[in-house]
Amino acid sequence: MEKTLYVSDLDGTLLHSDQTISPFTVKIINDLISQGMLFSYATARSLKTSRKVTQGFHAQMPLIVYNGAIVVDSLTNEIILSYFFNKNEIEELIKDLCHHHVYPLVYQFLNGVEKFSYIEKYNSQGVQAFLDTRKNDDRQHIVDVISDLYKGDCFYVTCIDEKNKLDALYEKYKHKFRCIYQEDMYLHNQWLEIMPKNVSKAHAVTELKKRLKCDRLIVFGDGINDIDMFQVADEAYAVENAQVELKEIADGIIGNHNDDAVAKYLLETFTVK
Repeated sequence: MEKTLYVSDLDGTLLHSDQTISPFTVKIINDLISQGMLFSYATARSLKTSRKVTQGFHAQMPLIVYNGAIVVDSLTNEIILSYFFNKNEIEELIKDLCHHHVYPLVYQFLNGVEKFSYIEKYNSQGVQAFLDTRKNDDRQHIVDVISDLYKGDCFYVTCIDEKNKLDALYEKYKHKFRCIYQEDMYLHNQWLEIMPKNVSKAHAVTELKKRLKCDRLIVFGDGINDIDMFQVADEAYAVENAQVELKEIADGIIGNHNDDAVAKYLLETFTVK
Protein backbone atom coordinates (compact mmCIF):
# COMPACT_ATOMS: atom_id res chain seq x y z
CA MET A 1 0.00 0.00 0.00
CA GLU A 2 1.42 3.37 -1.04
CA LYS A 3 2.13 5.79 1.80
CA THR A 4 2.14 9.55 1.29
CA LEU A 5 3.66 12.15 3.58
CA TYR A 6 2.12 15.65 3.50
CA VAL A 7 4.23 18.59 4.69
CA SER A 8 3.17 22.24 4.82
CA ASP A 9 4.96 25.47 5.55
CA LEU A 10 3.31 27.56 8.28
CA ASP A 11 3.58 31.34 7.82
CA GLY A 12 1.90 32.47 4.64
CA THR A 13 0.70 28.94 3.91
CA LEU A 14 -1.12 27.14 6.71
CA LEU A 15 -1.46 30.24 8.89
CA HIS A 16 -3.58 33.30 8.21
CA SER A 17 -2.07 36.79 7.98
CA ASP A 18 -2.69 37.32 11.70
CA GLN A 19 -0.34 34.39 12.48
CA THR A 20 -3.16 32.08 13.59
CA ILE A 21 -4.41 28.76 12.34
CA SER A 22 -8.16 28.79 11.77
CA PRO A 23 -10.55 26.47 13.62
CA PHE A 24 -11.60 25.16 10.17
CA THR A 25 -8.04 24.15 9.26
CA VAL A 26 -7.45 22.60 12.69
CA LYS A 27 -10.62 20.52 12.42
CA ILE A 28 -10.03 19.35 8.85
CA ILE A 29 -6.41 18.36 9.39
CA ASN A 30 -7.11 16.67 12.72
CA ASP A 31 -9.99 14.74 11.14
CA LEU A 32 -7.79 13.63 8.25
CA ILE A 33 -4.98 12.62 10.62
CA SER A 34 -7.49 10.47 12.51
CA GLN A 35 -8.30 8.82 9.18
CA GLY A 36 -4.63 7.97 8.62
CA MET A 37 -3.14 10.98 6.85
CA LEU A 38 0.55 11.49 7.62
CA PHE A 39 0.89 15.24 8.06
CA SER A 40 3.64 17.49 9.40
CA TYR A 41 4.94 21.00 8.95
CA ALA A 42 8.26 22.57 8.00
CA THR A 43 8.81 26.08 9.25
CA ALA A 44 11.45 28.71 9.95
CA ARG A 45 9.90 29.07 13.41
CA SER A 46 11.17 27.40 16.55
CA LEU A 47 9.29 24.51 18.12
CA LYS A 48 8.05 26.86 20.86
CA THR A 49 6.53 29.48 18.55
CA SER A 50 5.28 26.98 15.98
CA ARG A 51 3.36 25.13 18.67
CA LYS A 52 1.95 28.40 19.95
CA VAL A 53 0.50 29.36 16.55
CA THR A 54 -0.78 25.84 15.79
CA GLN A 55 -2.56 25.36 19.07
CA GLY A 56 -5.22 22.66 18.77
CA PHE A 57 -3.49 20.92 15.91
CA HIS A 58 -2.81 17.30 16.94
CA ALA A 59 0.54 16.73 15.29
CA GLN A 60 1.75 13.15 15.64
CA MET A 61 4.66 13.28 13.18
CA PRO A 62 8.14 14.69 13.75
CA LEU A 63 8.13 18.46 13.17
CA ILE A 64 10.64 20.37 11.05
CA VAL A 65 11.66 23.70 12.60
CA TYR A 66 14.30 26.37 12.02
CA ASN A 67 14.13 25.74 8.26
CA GLY A 68 15.31 22.17 8.75
CA ALA A 69 18.13 22.77 11.23
CA ILE A 70 16.15 20.82 13.83
CA VAL A 71 13.65 17.96 13.51
CA VAL A 72 11.88 17.11 16.75
CA ASP A 73 9.54 14.33 17.83
CA SER A 74 6.18 16.01 18.44
CA LEU A 75 5.21 13.59 21.21
CA THR A 76 8.42 13.28 23.23
CA ASN A 77 10.20 16.56 22.29
CA GLU A 78 13.27 14.47 21.48
CA ILE A 79 15.50 16.00 18.80
CA ILE A 80 15.88 13.37 16.10
CA LEU A 81 17.88 15.40 13.59
CA SER A 82 20.07 18.46 14.09
CA TYR A 83 22.80 20.43 12.37
CA PHE A 84 25.32 22.64 14.17
CA PHE A 85 28.08 25.03 13.13
CA ASN A 86 31.56 23.84 14.03
CA LYS A 87 33.29 25.95 16.66
CA ASN A 88 35.75 27.71 14.35
CA GLU A 89 33.23 28.70 11.69
CA ILE A 90 30.63 30.11 14.10
CA GLU A 91 33.30 32.12 15.95
CA GLU A 92 34.64 33.56 12.68
CA LEU A 93 31.13 34.28 11.40
CA ILE A 94 29.96 36.11 14.54
CA LYS A 95 33.15 38.14 14.79
CA ASP A 96 32.84 39.19 11.16
CA LEU A 97 29.18 40.16 11.46
CA CYS A 98 29.92 42.26 14.52
CA HIS A 99 32.95 43.79 12.77
CA HIS A 100 30.50 45.05 10.16
CA HIS A 101 28.23 46.39 12.93
CA VAL A 102 25.59 43.73 12.39
CA TYR A 103 24.76 42.19 15.77
CA PRO A 104 22.77 38.99 15.35
CA LEU A 105 20.47 36.76 17.31
CA VAL A 106 22.31 33.47 17.79
CA TYR A 107 20.30 30.31 18.44
CA GLN A 108 22.13 27.66 20.43
CA PHE A 109 21.91 24.98 23.06
CA LEU A 110 23.62 26.02 26.30
CA ASN A 111 24.06 23.06 28.62
CA GLY A 112 21.34 21.29 26.66
CA VAL A 113 18.84 24.16 26.94
CA GLU A 114 17.67 26.05 23.84
CA LYS A 115 18.41 29.79 23.93
CA PHE A 116 18.82 32.75 21.61
CA SER A 117 21.57 35.15 22.60
CA TYR A 118 22.04 38.81 21.79
CA ILE A 119 23.87 41.91 23.03
CA GLU A 120 21.03 44.18 24.05
CA LYS A 121 22.87 47.50 23.79
CA TYR A 122 23.63 46.83 20.12
CA ASN A 123 20.13 45.80 19.03
CA SER A 124 19.10 47.19 15.66
CA GLN A 125 15.57 48.54 15.29
CA GLY A 126 14.68 45.33 13.46
CA VAL A 127 16.04 43.08 16.20
CA GLN A 128 14.23 45.10 18.86
CA ALA A 129 10.98 44.93 16.90
CA PHE A 130 11.36 41.16 16.72
CA LEU A 131 12.13 40.90 20.44
CA ASP A 132 9.02 42.93 21.21
CA THR A 133 7.03 40.02 19.74
CA ARG A 134 8.87 37.54 21.96
CA LYS A 135 8.31 39.06 25.39
CA ASN A 136 8.40 36.53 28.25
CA ASP A 137 10.13 34.00 25.99
CA ASP A 138 12.34 31.99 28.34
CA ARG A 139 14.81 31.29 25.54
CA GLN A 140 16.06 34.90 25.63
CA HIS A 141 19.68 35.12 26.75
CA ILE A 142 21.18 38.60 27.03
CA VAL A 143 24.99 38.65 26.94
CA ASP A 144 27.55 41.43 27.38
CA VAL A 145 30.41 40.44 25.07
CA ILE A 146 30.72 39.06 21.56
CA SER A 147 32.48 35.88 22.69
CA ASP A 148 29.36 34.86 24.64
CA LEU A 149 27.34 34.84 21.42
CA TYR A 150 29.06 31.73 20.08
CA LYS A 151 29.16 29.61 23.21
CA GLY A 152 27.44 26.23 23.32
CA ASP A 153 26.12 24.41 20.25
CA CYS A 154 25.04 27.05 17.72
CA PHE A 155 22.73 26.17 14.85
CA TYR A 156 21.03 29.34 13.56
CA VAL A 157 22.00 32.99 13.15
CA THR A 158 19.48 35.75 12.40
CA CYS A 159 20.52 39.23 11.29
CA ILE A 160 17.81 41.90 11.12
CA ASP A 161 19.22 45.15 9.87
CA GLU A 162 19.38 47.66 7.04
CA LYS A 163 19.43 46.22 3.54
CA ASN A 164 22.55 48.12 2.51
CA LYS A 165 24.44 46.44 5.36
CA LEU A 166 23.09 42.94 4.77
CA ASP A 167 23.46 42.81 0.98
CA ALA A 168 27.24 42.46 1.07
CA LEU A 169 27.13 39.92 3.90
CA TYR A 170 24.66 37.78 1.99
CA GLU A 171 26.93 37.81 -1.07
CA LYS A 172 29.91 36.94 1.11
CA TYR A 173 28.31 33.98 2.87
CA LYS A 174 25.69 32.57 0.50
CA HIS A 175 28.02 29.89 -0.85
CA LYS A 176 29.72 28.99 2.43
CA PHE A 177 26.56 28.58 4.50
CA ARG A 178 22.85 28.02 3.95
CA CYS A 179 21.52 31.59 3.71
CA ILE A 180 17.97 32.84 3.38
CA TYR A 181 17.69 36.53 2.59
CA GLN A 182 14.28 38.16 2.41
CA GLU A 183 11.90 40.73 3.83
CA ASP A 184 9.88 39.55 6.82
CA MET A 185 6.21 39.26 5.89
CA TYR A 186 4.96 40.69 9.20
CA LEU A 187 7.29 43.49 10.29
CA HIS A 188 8.74 44.13 6.80
CA ASN A 189 12.32 44.25 8.07
CA GLN A 190 15.19 42.79 6.07
CA TRP A 191 16.34 39.42 7.41
CA LEU A 192 19.49 37.44 6.69
CA GLU A 193 19.29 33.96 8.21
CA ILE A 194 22.48 31.89 8.24
CA MET A 195 22.64 28.16 8.96
CA PRO A 196 25.15 25.34 8.52
CA LYS A 197 25.69 24.52 4.86
CA ASN A 198 23.76 21.23 4.81
CA VAL A 199 20.61 22.64 6.44
CA SER A 200 17.46 22.80 4.31
CA LYS A 201 13.82 21.89 4.40
CA ALA A 202 14.65 19.54 1.53
CA HIS A 203 17.09 17.51 3.62
CA ALA A 204 14.66 17.40 6.52
CA VAL A 205 11.60 16.29 4.52
CA THR A 206 13.66 13.71 2.64
CA GLU A 207 14.90 12.25 5.91
CA LEU A 208 11.38 12.27 7.34
CA LYS A 209 10.01 10.54 4.26
CA LYS A 210 12.68 7.86 4.62
CA ARG A 211 12.14 7.38 8.36
CA LEU A 212 8.39 6.98 7.91
CA LYS A 213 8.92 4.66 4.90
CA CYS A 214 6.68 6.77 2.69
CA ASP A 215 6.49 6.34 -1.06
CA ARG A 216 5.41 9.87 -1.92
CA LEU A 217 5.91 13.39 -0.60
CA ILE A 218 3.41 16.21 -1.19
CA VAL A 219 4.30 19.70 0.05
CA PHE A 220 2.75 23.17 0.34
CA GLY A 221 4.46 26.54 0.64
CA ASP A 222 4.64 30.23 -0.18
CA GLY A 223 8.22 31.51 0.14
CA ILE A 224 11.74 31.22 -1.24
CA ASN A 225 12.73 29.08 1.74
CA ASP A 226 10.31 26.46 0.39
CA ILE A 227 12.00 26.19 -3.02
CA ASP A 228 14.37 23.36 -2.11
CA MET A 229 11.51 21.44 -0.48
CA PHE A 230 9.46 21.81 -3.67
CA GLN A 231 12.37 20.48 -5.71
CA VAL A 232 12.53 17.14 -3.86
CA ALA A 233 8.76 16.59 -3.54
CA ASP A 234 6.70 14.29 -5.73
CA GLU A 235 4.02 16.99 -5.83
CA ALA A 236 4.33 20.61 -4.71
CA TYR A 237 1.57 23.20 -4.41
CA ALA A 238 1.99 26.94 -3.92
CA VAL A 239 -0.71 29.03 -2.31
CA GLU A 240 -2.14 31.90 -4.34
CA ASN A 241 -0.21 34.46 -2.29
CA ALA A 242 3.14 32.68 -2.83
CA GLN A 243 6.21 34.38 -4.25
CA VAL A 244 6.60 34.18 -8.01
CA GLU A 245 9.76 32.06 -7.86
CA LEU A 246 7.88 29.35 -5.99
CA LYS A 247 4.83 29.45 -8.23
CA GLU A 248 7.08 28.90 -11.25
CA ILE A 249 8.22 25.49 -10.01
CA ALA A 250 4.95 24.37 -8.39
CA ASP A 251 2.85 21.55 -9.77
CA GLY A 252 -0.23 23.64 -9.07
CA ILE A 253 -1.52 26.83 -7.47
CA ILE A 254 -4.18 26.47 -4.78
CA GLY A 255 -6.18 29.19 -2.97
CA ASN A 256 -5.06 31.96 -0.65
CA HIS A 257 -3.70 31.14 2.80
CA ASN A 258 -6.35 33.36 4.38
CA ASP A 259 -8.99 31.12 2.78
CA ASP A 260 -7.65 27.89 4.33
CA ALA A 261 -6.35 26.72 0.97
CA VAL A 262 -4.23 23.84 2.26
CA ALA A 263 -7.01 22.36 4.39
CA LYS A 264 -9.52 22.68 1.56
CA TYR A 265 -7.15 21.02 -0.89
CA LEU A 266 -6.51 18.14 1.50
CA LEU A 267 -10.22 17.74 2.18
CA GLU A 268 -10.91 17.48 -1.55
CA THR A 269 -8.04 15.16 -2.47
CA PHE A 270 -7.20 12.91 0.48
CA THR A 271 -8.66 9.43 0.37
CA VAL A 272 -8.21 6.66 2.91
CA LYS A 273 -6.29 3.74 1.41
